[in-house]
Amino acid sequence: MNYRHAYHAGNHTELLKHTALILILRHLCEKSKPFFVLDTHAGLGAYDLNSEKALKTREAEDGILRFARQSQTPSPLLDLVRSFNDGGDILRYPGSPAIIRTHMRETDKLIACELHDQDIKVLKRNLANDRRLIAQQRDGYEAMKALLPPPERRGLVFIDPPFEKPDEEEALANALINAHRKWATGIYLAWYPIKSSRPFDDMKAALADAGIPNVLSVELTLAPTDGERLVGGGVIIINPPWKLDRALEAAARDIRIGLRAHRGEAHMEWVTPRA
Repeated sequence: MNYRHAYHAGNHTELLKHTALILILRHLCEKSKPFFVLDTHAGLGAYDLNSEKALKTREAEDGILRFARQSQTPSPLLDLVRSFNDGGDILRYPGSPAIIRTHMRETDKLIACELHDQDIKVLKRNLANDRRLIAQQRDGYEAMKALLPPPERRGLVFIDPPFEKPDEEEALANALINAHRKWATGIYLAWYPIKSSRPFDDMKAALADAGIPNVLSVELTLAPTDGERLVGGGVIIINPPWKLDRALEAAARDIRIGLRAHRGEAHMEWVTPRA
């Protein structure tokens, strides 16, 4: 599948992964020491939901826009999105760099990577004039090899690939394994699409076979899988903060209910147990 961010901003799969991102960033902010974030597939940084690309798919209508209309429970993502739109109608959706930026202190650092020639130009404009933020045109997996461990020694690697290549699952698994060997105490958050009934089992098995502890998976689907449609998404989290599992499981359930996805499911599992 092709998951270029501009076409899918604010869709239903964004809600779980960006909620997970916010909860992890809140945890990092609980301590005064600086933290580092590497965003490996950063996209534009922020999205106009009335742009040509967004209107071509209109996926936000069944994602963040429906959730904003129908949700009856508190949501950290919805609060952030509304603030991003100054409390008015939701016309823009914050990409991961914008979400990360809202949680950074003066001493924190973000490196956002994007390969696409046009997208990197927009990303650099969106991150300009802030010394804490660096946009680089480079392969995100290569950046993981080059930039880890960071000098700050605490932080997050956020991996949200476009899944344009048939071997993306293997590349993601290898990147996580190799990065963990270099920086075992870092937090890793990786997204994957759900189309089949047992998505990314090979990746999860590879992480377990590599002996990586503290690997959590949370998945959210809006309809039964059929092997064809994108019905949901999941996140793999290595070294999740304490109690994130239950918080994210509850958030996934609230998103499903808020989207009125009665045929969907929210599922959490520990791929490998806590050390």
